[in-house]
Amino acid sequence: MSTLDWLVLFGTLTFIVLYGTWKSRGSRNVESFLKGDQQLKWWMIGVSIMATQASAVTFLSTPGQAIEDGMRFIQFYFGLPLAMVIISVTMLPIYYKLKVYTAYEYLETRFDLKTRTLAAILFLILRGLSAGITLFAPALVLSTILGWNIFFTTLLIGLLVIIYTVSGGSKAVSITQRYQMTVILGGMALAGIMAFTLLPSDISFFDSVRIAGELGKLNIVTTDFRWSDRYNIWSGLLASTFLFLSYFGTDQSQVARYLGGKSLTESRMGLIFNGLLKIPMQFIILFIGVLVFVFYLFNQPPVFHNQVLLAQAKKAQTGTEINLLENQFSKTYETKRVAVQQLVKGIHEGDKKEIKDAKNLYFKSKHIEDSIKKKTREAIATAIPGAKTQDRDYIFLNFVLNYLPHGAIGLLLAVMFSAAMSSMSSELSALASTTTIDVYKRIVKEDAVSSQYLVSSKWFTVMWASLAMGFAMLANFAENLIQFVNIVGSLFYGTILGIFLVAFYIKHVKSNAVFWAALLAESVVLSCYFYFYEEIAFLYYNIIGCGVVVILSVFFQGFWGTAKDN
Repeated sequence: MSTLDWLVLFGTLTFIVLYGTWKSRGSRNVESFLKGDQQLKWWMIGVSIMATQASAVTFLSTPGQAIEDGMRFIQFYFGLPLAMVIISVTMLPIYYKLKVYTAYEYLETRFDLKTRTLAAILFLILRGLSAGITLFAPALVLSTILGWNIFFTTLLIGLLVIIYTVSGGSKAVSITQRYQMTVILGGMALAGIMAFTLLPSDISFFDSVRIAGELGKLNIVTTDFRWSDRYNIWSGLLASTFLFLSYFGTDQSQVARYLGGKSLTESRMGLIFNGLLKIPMQFIILFIGVLVFVFYLFNQPPVFHNQVLLAQAKKAQTGTEINLLENQFSKTYETKRVAVQQLVKGIHEGDKKEIKDAKNLYFKSKHIEDSIKKKTREAIATAIPGAKTQDRDYIFLNFVLNYLPHGAIGLLLAVMFSAAMSSMSSELSALASTTTIDVYKRIVKEDAVSSQYLVSSKWFTVMWASLAMGFAMLANFAENLIQFVNIVGSLFYGTILGIFLVAFYIKHVKSNAVFWAALLAESVVLSCYFYFYEEIAFLYYNIIGCGVVVILSVFFQGFWGTAKDN
């Protein structure tokens, strides 16, 4: 990191924080703080929704996902457009008609206080954990660059977000997100261009695509169905639709974004805008990861991408062992590079036999390479007990720090920090509004003045930010951050969605039936996670949770009959 990189990084972040604080000054009542005066236009709503979902995890972890597993993760988003249409047609008009602050207010109107409280508590647990994961990603980046303890980097970033979120609330979140998305999209585009530019001069863009395809990285659509397979077209169209219905339709961090629209039409257009652009955006991010994968075919990567942790392990007694593994890795890489050069030759000459022979040599070398990497991780784990030895989240970061020009490094790091601040500020705003409206407001007197709720909202923002900093430590044990954040969501979203679907569409079901059905459904989902994690892909938890709530609600209501239920 040069002085120029630090100037770009901190200049960008300082501008966003100060601008958001200044533009949102004047949030003097709880409605302005939580809903932003409802003046957002459709494109601002769409950008805000995308920025809320696109955390630093997206830009740090997704390219690594593509490098390791190809582009099949894109199928995760196939159900998004359908979910946006359903929410726009069915859920959104109800929220606007009732003029709610949070999605969970509707549940008390439809059912009772205990059902509303249950859904709100499930959301608070879910979003509180997710906020910690969101915060961990940039804290990890800064910790890696500076060699600081991750506790201090987590505290630093958390304080930056608190400043403008507490100052301006939902309005500050929405105002800053448009600039954060500009930085994000510009920075990622630059990373993709640089990854291609750094390839050998005889490798064209179409050559890089063909190489990636031959080596199995352009697996955009996979049609094989297995319950244990996380990403295929079936999980994308079915399970993900349920996940996105719950995330965008019942998660307050997203509901708050479109409840701030000027009108129902503006909010609908913002949702559709998000549904149409999200898949292309994720495709580009994954494709950038594929370009980095091709880059590392011609430029030797490290045996372990977390260089700080690797250096610490070398200082221990395992240092000699790691050095030996690095030498073995270099020799294996040379064999693999010969295979890649043979593959390029076969592609240029259209020689199918040479392509086949090259691929066989490549995958044989890769198998040996993977074995060396595994031994390296084991050596690091022995040297530093409890260390996170999965380095997938460091691959893209390592590329940025080592191969991008100065200035561009600062911009790409600003991308990750901006995305984290954007997403986390939305989450904190949602947590504060849900805690204030769905919990605190039920405890204090109904005639409490608006200023009291405003003050409590700000204090709850600080409280949840502090808890998120604690939750961030949990993310250190995740295999891959982009998967971890979706796993956490899938543990709760199905149950929450089931409650809302019963509320919207099954009018004869009353409160007691759905309340007990939801408790049992959450127990089933958690059992699937703890006992059948390898057998059932986490995306299907959303269908299971939702299905159990709906089916048991109808069954319980039929069993209890028409007896008074409130």
